[in-house]
Amino acid sequence: MIVFITGCHQSSDVLYEAKDFKLKGKGVLLTTRFNSFEEFKKEVQVEYSKDEKSWVRLTQNSNNQIVSSILKSGVKESDIVAIRDGGLIGKIKLVLTAPYFVTNRNDILRVYMLTRRRHRIFGGGDIAFFDIAKTMMRNINSADLRNIPEEDLSEKGYINTFNHANSQALMTAIFSEQLADFIADTHERSNMPELITGKFTDVQIADIKNGPVDNYVDIINNEWGQELGKLLGKKYQISRETVWTPELLVNFLNDLQSYYSWVFQIGFEPFKSSDDLIIRFSKKINKVMKSTEGLR
Repeated sequence: MIVFITGCHQSSDVLYEAKDFKLKGKGVLLTTRFNSFEEFKKEVQVEYSKDEKSWVRLTQNSNNQIVSSILKSGVKESDIVAIRDGGLIGKIKLVLTAPYFVTNRNDILRVYMLTRRRHRIFGGGDIAFFDIAKTMMRNINSADLRNIPEEDLSEKGYINTFNHANSQALMTAIFSEQLADFIADTHERSNMPELITGKFTDVQIADIKNGPVDNYVDIINNEWGQELGKLLGKKYQISRETVWTPELLVNFLNDLQSYYSWVFQIGFEPFKSSDDLIIRFSKKINKVMKSTEGLR
């Protein structure tokens, strides 16, 4: 069965083979596989606006399957924090400059809690998205690990790719593609404002691990994550009211591993419902979805 899935917010068309959960195109990328910005642009087309409205469009065409993402000027993560903490005037300004944040602030707080470890709230050994990504890398089977370049096993390799795609998939499945996209865009604008204009310094361009290559790889991987989240959300009938059992979380993450296995041609040991990480994170999701009281 072949299914076309069209992203509403960023105009992306992705072709999936639904029966065995495989993308026809290459999909997610690794920053560590690129040696220069020019090499990256052979894989992903980068287009900047030519008028007063600043934006950058990234388009990846892999085996005639296209994913496209547009990042525009707008509110940044750092702006929201600064305005929010600015007293009454700051709160009024926040309503005017970031109405989507104001309307969806409780859900954004929930995502914030899932993104970061909060031992004070959730107890010692709290789990965040990043811990799942690190565990997923450790799940790569030993035979394949021996053949993987050391750079790919660094934080800017598989871990970063898994972290972006996993978190966007979960955000999209639980909340919406729009919320996942808003969070991704505010983060990228804050991380490197030059991403939108393309006016990089030579030092920035040469910095593969922290410059435009790494950030643009993140944007593409965010888009794939959103598409995967829509697919898995439908497969498991996930909604805001879903109770996340360890079994559901294991199925969700093992499906993601199945996808990465196909893209990178590597094997994984599966997550198990008895894993401490799985038990802790499923409980955390349920707690943040039940109420935001005490989470601030």
